[in-house]
Amino acid sequence: GVAISTYAKYCYNKLQKAALTGAKKGLKKPNIEEIRHAKNAVFNPSMFGSSLQDIINMQKERYPDRQLPWVQTRLSEEVLALNGDQTEGIFRVPGDIDEVNALKLQVDQWKIPTGLEDPHVPASLLKLWYRELEEPLIPHEFYEQCITHYENPEAAIAVVHSLPRINKMVLCYLIRFLQVFVQPANVAVTKMDVNNLAMVMAPNCLRCQSDDPRIIFENTRKEMSFIRVLIQHLDTSFMEGVL
Repeated sequence: GVAISTYAKYCYNKLQKAALTGAKKGLKKPNIEEIRHAKNAVFNPSMFGSSLQDIINMQKERYPDRQLPWVQTRLSEEVLALNGDQTEGIFRVPGDIDEVNALKLQVDQWKIPTGLEDPHVPASLLKLWYRELEEPLIPHEFYEQCITHYENPEAAIAVVHSLPRINKMVLCYLIRFLQVFVQPANVAVTKMDVNNLAMVMAPNCLRCQSDDPRIIFENTRKEMSFIRVLIQHLDTSFMEGVL
C-alpha cells in the first residue's frame, strides 16, 4: 500500500549519495540482517546520512529530553569505556571494516552490543557518523569564516557561537570529547597529539566545496588549523553533563 514514488525518492537519494561517496566498503556480501534492515530503511530512516535535526526528531520518542544525538554521545562513551584514551593511534587506525559495518547496523536499531573489545571500532563509526551527516557539522555558509580565522582563537570561537544551536551543541560536545585525548598523559600512550587529532577530525567537520585541487590542498591545512585552535582554546565547560 506504499506509493512507488516513496521508494523511488529514497532510491534516488541513495544513488546520489553513492555516486558522491562510493559504495559501502566491506569484505563480505550483505548478510540477511543487513538486507532486512535495508529493506525497511525507507520507513525507518538511518541515523547515518541524515541531518542533525532529523536525527533529533527520530529520537524524540525514545529520548525526549536529550539535546544531543544519542548516536554521538553513546559512541563517544563507548570509545572511552574501551579505554580509547589509552589506545595507540585512536581515530587514526581504522577499526575492522566488517565489525564497523555490523556495529552501524546495531546502532541504527538503537543498540550498542555488549562484548565490544576494540575501541577503534566505535571510534571509526563515530568518525563515519560525522562525515556522513547530510549537511556538514559546520554548515557550508560558515566555511569561509572558518578558513579565514584559522589562526585567530577569538574569531574562531566567535564562529562556533554563531552556528545554529544544534550544530553548536554537537560541535562543542565533539571538541570537549577531543580535549580528553590531548591531555599529556593520554598523548604519551596514544601518540595522537592535538595536531594529529585535528588532522583526522577536520574532514569530518568541514567540507570544501571547490573542485580545484590547489584550493582543496590549501584549505585542508586551514581546516586542520581551525579545529586545532578550537581544541586548544574553546571553553567547553558549559557542556558538562549535557546529553
